[in-house]
Amino acid sequence: MKAETQAIRIPEKIMRQIRSDCHNAILRAHLRPNEKDLVHLRCVDHRLETESSFGSQLWYFEGLVANADNQRVPLFGALDYSLQFGLHELADCGVFDSTDERERFYSVYRQGHFTGSLRHPSHRWLAIGMLLVAIATLLRFVPRLFAE
Repeated sequence: MKAETQAIRIPEKIMRQIRSDCHNAILRAHLRPNEKDLVHLRCVDHRLETESSFGSQLWYFEGLVANADNQRVPLFGALDYSLQFGLHELADCGVFDSTDERERFYSVYRQGHFTGSLRHPSHRWLAIGMLLVAIATLLRFVPRLFAE
């Protein structure tokens, strides 16, 4: 059985830029990477640039880094690049606490927008609050309607 994989070749100059962007994203998350910390980088999505649209690449990185309390914490991150005329332009990046959060980022990346769930507890609380305000408003103004 033949594996259906596509190998992409990334020039060393671009890899240095990707590593630098990864390092900067970690610093923005208030984490401190050491020189000896191994952060694994991998390209998970690569869309080629065409004549009618720009391309894109999504890179994942993960590893163990030190937080503000010098404790080793797991790190999961993503870098989203736009490929425009052969140049890699960082479009978005994020550092996450778990792989589930990073996969949520990936689903937004693939779909282009986030569709919230109506089953979320905050939506239920919002609906209950709106119902209570509506009832309070009716109790306040309905007696005035019938009094006139």
